[in-house]
Amino acid sequence: MNTENSVMVYIQQREGKAAEVSLELVSKARELADKLGVEVSAAIFGDKIGDEVKRIASLGADRVYIIEEPRLKFYTPIPYSKLMIQVISEYKPQIVLFGATTEGRDLAPRAASFLKVGLTADCTDLQIGNHVQKETEYKDILYQIRPAFGGNIIATIVCPEKKPQMATVREGVMRMAQPDPSRKAEMIRITARLEPDDFPSEIINRVLEEKTVNLKGAQIIVSGGIGVGSKDNFALIRELAETLGAEVGASRAAVDAGFIGKEHQVGQTGTTVRPKLYIACGISGAIQHRAGMDGAARIIAINNDPEAPIFGIAHYGIIGDLNEVIPRMIKSYKARV
Repeated sequence: MNTENSVMVYIQQREGKAAEVSLELVSKARELADKLGVEVSAAIFGDKIGDEVKRIASLGADRVYIIEEPRLKFYTPIPYSKLMIQVISEYKPQIVLFGATTEGRDLAPRAASFLKVGLTADCTDLQIGNHVQKETEYKDILYQIRPAFGGNIIATIVCPEKKPQMATVREGVMRMAQPDPSRKAEMIRITARLEPDDFPSEIINRVLEEKTVNLKGAQIIVSGGIGVGSKDNFALIRELAETLGAEVGASRAAVDAGFIGKEHQVGQTGTTVRPKLYIACGISGAIQHRAGMDGAARIIAINNDPEAPIFGIAHYGIIGDLNEVIPRMIKSYKARV
């Protein structure tokens, strides 16, 4: 067993269940590890979390480091950071991945700072490749790819000189693999080296508010862009979405213009989606937006500009005024049902 060359994923959990972003990262870690010829490991801390090992294994993990105790039921920075540093220091993975959630964005930089290694935040892609720096060639290092300058460029960042290479990755950008129930993982229980002083605060209760927008889980999304024209005109987008039983999405330009809230934003600086049907209304199709929705099974684009880039990826394109096209779509759909 080679414990010094694994690709490790920190498994975020809530109420004993692994977060979806962490499971997405296990799938991506499997892909990266296969290219490197190494194993996939995972680290999960909490209370009553042992049942999640099978789920993690089914997505590609070879080894799961688990620390269970009641004090770890909820995430708190000091003990979780100490444990993550303990696991990394002892088992020496060459890559460590975290979800770019509130928790991951808090934990990852604490671990990176202590270990004095690089960390790239909010990645939208990860690849393995070579890099030459000052006549030194580094082979099989992690390319950490993310938007920069407000999403106007895509940057590829490398941290070749120190291990582990660390990154946080946005939710939804990595495709979760089909679980294989026959896969098994070695479960390694670790004793936590924690002191009472590591718990200066205690979470007594946590109140969770359900999301009102679920773009990631939506099968149909109707999105509006700056071409919708105004906040009032977005009522037409909502009407079409309601008719189809869809979620409402938006481009960054529409969000920045105040047409709709940021929770609806699709794209590199918003949510990455893969619905069965994506209807883009008045969206030009900037690369930042396309990167967040081009995985849709079917794309319908409505735009009055025949040269709009969105038509380059759309399966069906409608050139016309959305204020005329959408009402006709609604009328036609209602007539059929």
